[in-house]
Amino acid sequence: MQAAPVRATAIPTFTDALRAVESLLLSSGQRTARRNAWTSVLEDRRRAKDRVEAERVLEAVSSVRP
Repeated sequence: MQAAPVRATAIPTFTDALRAVESLLLSSGQRTARRNAWTSVLEDRRRAKDRVEAERVLEAVSSVRP
């Protein structure tokens, strides 16, 4: 009895599939713009999280002072 053949290529992930569709539908400039926009969204979320944390620290410090 022979062993089943090993698959040489990896099964694409959902992200890989989305990127393939994106490359078919959008030009290179549009892909870059979309990725830049998403990067900006992530950076805005990070700054908002940092701002909330800074507010908590300032409130904690101000409540400690007599």
